[in-house]
Amino acid sequence: MAPNVARKGNQDGPTPGKTLPVARSASLPPEAQQALAMLAQVQAEALKHSRWVGGDFAEQSRAIHYGERADEPIHGQATPEEARSLLDEGIAVMPLLVPVAPPDELN
Repeated sequence: MAPNVARKGNQDGPTPGKTLPVARSASLPPEAQQALAMLAQVQAEALKHSRWVGGDFAEQSRAIHYGERADEPIHGQATPEEARSLLDEGIAVMPLLVPVAPPDELN
């Protein structure tokens, strides 16, 4: 193995290889942007009429499903395993299509 010796001042360093052009970020077509904006607006309106339950989503969903709590729209967080378990029990759940920040994490 060769020692790590610095190059002399009169020597050129290795020439860089062929550089690739920087890729432009792909933007969505205007129609897709408009559709996503409308979807986000509809979801935001639906969430106004829903109660945030956070990580207790699976427990709260079961309580509502089995009549232990009043029926009301809720939203919160669940692991994929919890969501699968709810579906197996016949409890309808779905992911939010547009991600939202939990209310307790907002400034």
